[in-house]
Amino acid sequence: MPPALPISLAVMRLSVGVFFLVWALEKLIAQDVAIRVAETFYGFTPSGTLLVVVGVAQVALIAAFMAGLFKAWTYGALLLIHTASVLTTWERLIDPYSPPNALFWAGVPVIALLVALFLLRDHDTLLTWRRS
Repeated sequence: MPPALPISLAVMRLSVGVFFLVWALEKLIAQDVAIRVAETFYGFTPSGTLLVVVGVAQVALIAAFMAGLFKAWTYGALLLIHTASVLTTWERLIDPYSPPNALFWAGVPVIALLVALFLLRDHDTLLTWRRS
């Protein structure tokens, strides 16, 4: 294994973890924003209690992901959740030149990053809680 691989995977895992943490914490500290997102992209208005439950669950998942725990489950779950989230913005993706739609394209390479992390999870050993 090239010595740079574990470093690269750790950088990818930790940076994408912070990327996801922004949206998880939004459900806890900026619920008005999270409600508008849910109404716009998911077609429902969540309660404050639901946002707290989902936000806490997401923070726990992201913490386990960033620690490298249960790699098949945490890496796979984030990949599925994020892919579903990006797919809900498909109309903005097909019209990237109407502001602020280009910003939604930031989520697309994150899917590729998560696929790479999932496929290379056994080599992602640096700065993980368990090296398995």
